[in-house]
Amino acid sequence: MMKNYPEFKNVSVIVTGVASGIGRAQAEKFLLEGAFVFGGDINDNEAVKNLKRRFPQTFRFKLCDVTELEQVKQFADAALHFLGGCEILLNTAGILDAYKPTLETDEELWDKIMNTNLKSIFRLTNAVLPSMLKQSHGVIINMASIAGMVAGGGGAAYTAAKHAIIGYTKQLDYDYAKSGIRACSIAPGAINTPMNAADFAGDAHMARQVAEETPAGRWAKPEEVAELTLFLASPRADYIHGANVPIDGGWVEK
Repeated sequence: MMKNYPEFKNVSVIVTGVASGIGRAQAEKFLLEGAFVFGGDINDNEAVKNLKRRFPQTFRFKLCDVTELEQVKQFADAALHFLGGCEILLNTAGILDAYKPTLETDEELWDKIMNTNLKSIFRLTNAVLPSMLKQSHGVIINMASIAGMVAGGGGAAYTAAKHAIIGYTKQLDYDYAKSGIRACSIAPGAINTPMNAADFAGDAHMARQVAEETPAGRWAKPEEVAELTLFLASPRADYIHGANVPIDGGWVEK
């Protein structure tokens, strides 16, 4: 099969959230390009087993709850050992907050969203970044959301976390760009993933409404976000620093 990004052959990639949705699509895309991928997720499901079967030499997986500091450290150590370092880090794992406004958000939910969506990025980045600095090269791509740009894409906690991811990514790039590190974030809109399964439940009224409110008139597939990831992680995007790139069918243009 012809490779679209031959420069990714034998490149080392770490991905969180590989058991479904965007994380799984990212892992598969990089594997198809010849990269070595170490994936983590709280679930070891059929999607993960399928990647193991298809890419037995280049894919490894470790269970990891990204809200647990010790598990994140063990995951990073195992990944760096298998890969011999890390050239691309994809912080993709995340959860929704059921669109709850602040008065319906208790501290338990707030902490769960912040720890899963935001603090996990800080922790894993800090665990992997030193190895990138030693090789004077690394690309970090954090998963934000249109909820990091406008209201209405999530509840109080989710929107706050995604806004923070965009800010953290910019500062990360600013602090380490001259050391060979490049950081960007991606802001998906309506992506048809298991995380958004509730929108498709029953008669899928919510899914149809979202599509109608999206200028492009449809939901995107996870593979479309993965394709954007390939470009942003590649040398072709070397001058794109600290950017938050929407992939939202025109949602924020409204």
